[in-house]
Amino acid sequence: MTLQTQLVLRALLEDPAKQRYGLELCELAGLPSGTIYPILARLEQAGWVLSSWEDPSVHEEAGRPRRRFYRITRDGAEQACEALARAYRSRGQPLPGWAVAPPATEGGVP
Repeated sequence: MTLQTQLVLRALLEDPAKQRYGLELCELAGLPSGTIYPILARLEQAGWVLSSWEDPSVHEEAGRPRRRFYRITRDGAEQACEALARAYRSRGQPLPGWAVAPPATEGGVP
């Protein structure tokens, strides 16, 4: 797992029940959009992430482009925590708190 993928997963795990749009994830992960979107596509293909398009009336009213929102699935959150914990262990780093106990997910997270 690349460092960039780890950063995206950590951003999604900050609040697993929250939907985040791509540029928001760019800011949280500290990565450019050209890096983020291919990672999100791979995570979605793997079933770790779900995406949905913003309602057209919302972006039209705001006068901005339509946003695509991403949210980590319950299974994705569990697998991401395990994968991130393995990555930390392989580098000999102490595990962060979220890696010891997977984040609690709230209603609506499959």
